[in-house]
Amino acid sequence: MFARCYLRASTDEQDASRARAQVEAFAAEHGLTIVSTYVENESGAKLARPELFRLLSDSRPGDVLLIEQVDRLSRLTTADWQKLRSELDARQIRVVALDLPTSWMMTSAGDDFTARMFAAVNGMMLDVLAAVARKDYDDRRHRQAQGQAKAKAEGRYKGRQENTARNEGIAAMLRSGASYSSIQATTGCSRATIAKIVARMKQAG
Repeated sequence: MFARCYLRASTDEQDASRARAQVEAFAAEHGLTIVSTYVENESGAKLARPELFRLLSDSRPGDVLLIEQVDRLSRLTTADWQKLRSELDARQIRVVALDLPTSWMMTSAGDDFTARMFAAVNGMMLDVLAAVARKDYDDRRHRQAQGQAKAKAEGRYKGRQENTARNEGIAAMLRSGASYSSIQATTGCSRATIAKIVARMKQAG
């Protein structure tokens, strides 16, 4: 059974490939053959993620989308999660998450009836965990907003600090003609970060 690993982190400062060894060990234990790994630093609350949709495009019916946790795949709103679920179902891609034991059954279901039963149970649990992941995202943003408002009121809020050393390195790579993909692979940054630096360089002349 073929698997495609999806590794995601929310920010450039986080390591999206941190869980690679754990996911690969799981695949080996459950008889899954990893054919590709897709890594990106993008928010799980955003549906438009280049590497995720490249994975979907590359997949064939029956392939497994292998993730460490359901929140690595989705912190989406209900509407966007349903769009993604519909895309997965249309392409006959099975989601297996290390934190969702019911999904492990998807790797070993024998007869058609058992496979359908597992798929139904797993689909329900995926919906539940996706909803929990979204609530966690909303709660954290709410707490962050409260903290920022308090810090601003007290004159302590300075905003997020820019990683100037990394961004200078990205600018140097751009000037040398490096592609977005090679810069991402080298620095682990998002395409949006590269685009911002490109825009900044154009403004600077």
